[in-house]
Amino acid sequence: MSSSPRSLPVEPDRLVRDFDENFLLFHELMRHKVRDVLLVSSPYDAFVLEEDGSLASQIINEYHGLNLSAPPRLTSAAGADEALALIAERHFDLVLTMPYVDGMNANDLGRRIKKARPRLPVVLLSPRLCPQQPCGRGTEVAGVDRAYVWTGDAGLLLAIIKNIEDHANVRHDTAVAKVRVILLIEDSPAYLSTFLPLVYHEVVRQTQAVLEDSLNEEHRLLKMRARPKILVASTYEDAMQYFRRYRQHVSGVISDTRFFRNGRLEDDAGLRFLRHARAAVPDMPLLLMSSDAANRKRAGGIPAVFVDKNSPELYQSVGDFFLRHLGFGDFVFRMPDGAEVGRVSNLHGFEKALGEIPPESLVYHAARNHFSNWLMARSEVELAHKLQPLTVEDFSGTGEVRRYLVRLIHAFRQWRQLGVIATFRKDDFDPRVVEFIKIGSGSLGGKARGIAFVASLLRKNHELRREYASTPVRIPRTCVIASSGFTDFIEQNSLFYLCGGDDAIVARKFRKAVLPDWLVEDLTLFLEKVDCPLAVRSSSLLEDAHYQPYAGLYSTFMLANNHADFGRRLQELCDAVKLVYASTYFRAPRAFSRSIGQTKTDAMAVIIQQLIGRPHGGLFYPAASGVAQSHNYYPVGPIGPEDGMVSAVLGFGKAVVEGGRCLCFSPRHPRVLPQFSSVGDTLRNAQRFYYALDLASGGGPVFTGMNLVRRQVGELDCRGPARHLCSTYFPEEDRIRHYCAKGGAPLVTFAPILEGNGFPLAAILADVLEMGRRGMGGPVEIEFAVDLPEPPRKQSLYILQIRPMVAGLGPEAAIDEREMARALLASSRAMGHGLVRCRDIVIVRAETFSTLDTPGIAMEVGRLNARLHKQGRPYLLVGPGRWGSADPFLGVPVTWSDISGVGAIVELVNGALGVEPSQGTHFFQNITSLGIPYLTVDESKTPFDAGVLTALGEVDEGEHVCHVRCRHPVVVKADGRKSTAVVLADE
Repeated sequence: MSSSPRSLPVEPDRLVRDFDENFLLFHELMRHKVRDVLLVSSPYDAFVLEEDGSLASQIINEYHGLNLSAPPRLTSAAGADEALALIAERHFDLVLTMPYVDGMNANDLGRRIKKARPRLPVVLLSPRLCPQQPCGRGTEVAGVDRAYVWTGDAGLLLAIIKNIEDHANVRHDTAVAKVRVILLIEDSPAYLSTFLPLVYHEVVRQTQAVLEDSLNEEHRLLKMRARPKILVASTYEDAMQYFRRYRQHVSGVISDTRFFRNGRLEDDAGLRFLRHARAAVPDMPLLLMSSDAANRKRAGGIPAVFVDKNSPELYQSVGDFFLRHLGFGDFVFRMPDGAEVGRVSNLHGFEKALGEIPPESLVYHAARNHFSNWLMARSEVELAHKLQPLTVEDFSGTGEVRRYLVRLIHAFRQWRQLGVIATFRKDDFDPRVVEFIKIGSGSLGGKARGIAFVASLLRKNHELRREYASTPVRIPRTCVIASSGFTDFIEQNSLFYLCGGDDAIVARKFRKAVLPDWLVEDLTLFLEKVDCPLAVRSSSLLEDAHYQPYAGLYSTFMLANNHADFGRRLQELCDAVKLVYASTYFRAPRAFSRSIGQTKTDAMAVIIQQLIGRPHGGLFYPAASGVAQSHNYYPVGPIGPEDGMVSAVLGFGKAVVEGGRCLCFSPRHPRVLPQFSSVGDTLRNAQRFYYALDLASGGGPVFTGMNLVRRQVGELDCRGPARHLCSTYFPEEDRIRHYCAKGGAPLVTFAPILEGNGFPLAAILADVLEMGRRGMGGPVEIEFAVDLPEPPRKQSLYILQIRPMVAGLGPEAAIDEREMARALLASSRAMGHGLVRCRDIVIVRAETFSTLDTPGIAMEVGRLNARLHKQGRPYLLVGPGRWGSADPFLGVPVTWSDISGVGAIVELVNGALGVEPSQGTHFFQNITSLGIPYLTVDESKTPFDAGVLTALGEVDEGEHVCHVRCRHPVVVKADGRKSTAVVLADE
């Protein structure tokens, strides 16, 4: 902030929306880099350099030591002719030369180089003192841009290179991003050779020190580009030219006392210049250097900080100047009389202190631009620019100034975390700001990696953010325990060889084991600041991998996280983590691994994620959730395969991923709802139950599920989510009205938002799916949740997960008319692509089928599967309803381990189970990833005769299923492009 008035400032939220686009400016900074350096030296000088240590190695080590990127390449030339030949053939950004090479002095060599390449910098490295005169003036030094005394210090090489880059980039970078400039005035090569490395070391070190760990490595490197530029002037005229040109960007001046002015050495040239700078910018930090201690008093009269060049504490004094005056240290809040009232080292503390310091201190610093200067030193260019032009007079009072600053800093901290994987730091963890944080080291696992990827897509998608600014798309607050937690846990408890046995036994052993101390400590600190309901989810290294997703095979737990006893809450979280680890050894994922030929034991990261939703009468649940896919396997009417498909429910999405009743619609055609084509269809197909977390129970993780309770939709009233998602059926009228009202039965139709002007669910999902498709290079599936709070809170859509789909893979499988005519069984609604041969068929017996028996059918299928899978005999599985549904009244509730040897599946839609096929389940994701064709046959259109299949071979009759051993293989042929498939007798 400054002291001159201007118009009322823009709201912080609007300012922060621009920050991400401004962050792209960092990519434009430091465009001119010194990448190729030519070193011209005699064989003797080269020998000495090698004896002292390879010059190239010293440069590389210095870059790596300061964590800088891309050290330049060094090419050596043994003489002037060789150097000139190389310059004629290749591009160089800098020439370093020794004083005499092949009888030619550096000045003459420099002139010849300048004749060929006028803009190529030539720097002299001399082992002895050079004449104290301005480089580049007069005929004696016209070929050399600057001279330094070489004593073998690699830091000098880095300083030379960085200074060449700063001079080349300063005009562009100050114009584009308003980066700061430090002006250094020194004409003595001896002092400059000592002092310039010191200044650069401090600038780089201090800039890195204040770049908070919450930034990822890419952002840290980019922000380093916005560090202050150092401009070196050796004469009064050069210094004045730089100061006038970059006055609004100069953050400080470091000046020698004696240097050239008007072509003559003047003893007080530095004093004269600093007085001019002080008059031009009253608050500018100034430093005077001198070998004469008597100049200390004269510096105080300016006023300027004084440093004695001969002092043994020179380095410490310069470092202190950077910390105290150039903003690299803590921000010290002071009263107008100088009394300290607070000190902070990072933005988190800065935000907190702004809300607490006395109003006199707030106004004192705001009126002197101290806030902007401190932020600029931290390369927070965007934020500093927002504050710099504002004045105290722009606000109605000190209270408004305080509120504005706190809101702006908080909004900026939130924005900065978007799309960033931050490292958990116990001293600076703020769950209000951090979006994605990692505990431990190693891999994030497939699921967490997908969440991090979609977060980065959302950050970069400016158009999506602008389009849905009032209904934002986000990811939930996410903490990931990286794979080192699993590795340490397994090693510490000697669980390497735990395999086989019942899942419940494995779970008990894991639950009794002890988490590593470091993990318990971090989880304790994490949970102390997080009191919202949590989901504890798996993120194995193999999960959500392309084409082998392991979808839904590992455990998930939902915790109320509201117990009055913190120790109980911590124990519940630790138990959930251990049970997720245990699921790595469960039967279903091991069976899936064997199916894909994966013999390596999976490793596990764990996601601890904010549950999306709100409390409603003691129950916690999101307004809506579900699965969206960019490829539709069952296009109907105007809906094409590329229009995508959404399966959504009120409450938690357990019903969707387990194959329960849900609403299916295309995000491109949200009003085309074949399942709701009549009142009768709507009553039959609408969601009957919803899942919620019981906040009153406060129970910890249980082995058998996700701690959710099931409630009837009919119990909902017209408050909360029902108001947005439910229609009402009036029995006396046999009519459905698309609003929620008393006196009728609520039906989850999503009509109020799909047909009205409320939350744009379909449009958001269509755009998010397209964003994911482009990002992953193919069809994607996302899991989402919707939060619909009452105003003034914003309604939001949260992406919980993203993974690639498998669509149209495998060999060509076109189906011609002849094959369709001779098919034993045909489907126009099929998933998968390719050919599968089976010598066995397992058919659910229609004559004994009952929905009450579906759990028993699943067990019988599982026994047959175990035998056939062991023999390596893939089979065709045929039966009514949704295979893999968790609801036994909608289909046969098999798990993956029950059908791990299946070759193809047929779902019969008939009077016994006439439900719509569900594409959004984890079961379907794993089926399609393995290329297993899934055929849906509607018996009302294509009658199914089991006798056609049983006639193909010997039949073993079981209680619920029959097993056909075919005399000749049957061929299942699926065309994923047309969603058609046939079962043929092999010819």
